[in-house]
Amino acid sequence: MSTSVLVIEDDVSIQEVLRYSLVQAGFHVQIAGSAEEAQSFISRVLPDVVLVDLMLPGISGSAFARQLRQNARTRELPLIMVTARADESDRIAGLELGADDYLPKPFSPRELVARIRAVLRRRAPQHSGESIELGRLSLDPMAHTVTLDGRQLDIGPTEYKLLHYLMTHTGRVFGRQQLLNAVWGDHRFIEERTVDVYVRRLRACLGDDGEELVETVRGVGYKMSAPASPRSEQSQTAL
Repeated sequence: MSTSVLVIEDDVSIQEVLRYSLVQAGFHVQIAGSAEEAQSFISRVLPDVVLVDLMLPGISGSAFARQLRQNARTRELPLIMVTARADESDRIAGLELGADDYLPKPFSPRELVARIRAVLRRRAPQHSGESIELGRLSLDPMAHTVTLDGRQLDIGPTEYKLLHYLMTHTGRVFGRQQLLNAVWGDHRFIEERTVDVYVRRLRACLGDDGEELVETVRGVGYKMSAPASPRSEQSQTAL
């Protein structure tokens, strides 16, 4: 599934330019003409990143950014402010409100796409579209493939999403609810034990390395660890 971008912009001509540029870059785009309309979108499904113009009718972009950062559900949502106000004081104010980046108008579509991808690499690497290498394990989001020791694995779509998320957050421990929100979406009503089922399936896909790669942290949840060297290499080293 492509990365979803919510654009909050009241100028129709700018909306269309942004829509075209972002769709061409491979993003799924939703447009809101006001903060109030954006609230309706976000109440249903969280986007992967938000672009907000500071100067909006009704609730201002800065007030909306403040609301996002004060709400536990949207506190970590990647946020880029796009505005004609380019003074240093405006940029500082925007960043202090919690924006991850601040892009003054006019700007090139290529720069906007580059900024979005840079923010995603920092805040939500599972949506950055970059390949991941973790020791002997590799994941290519563009080809939608996973290889272990150079051998392509047969892996289902949900197991793939779970693996992708864990590989982009190696070493971090996640509870079941966190994984549900990240992989299935916080708008889905699914039992937490569903995570256990898919962890077992993912481990089965990873074969003998499954238990080692996807560790259980008792009483907390799961984490991803780098795979050890192949057993044959370990045996040769021991000899």
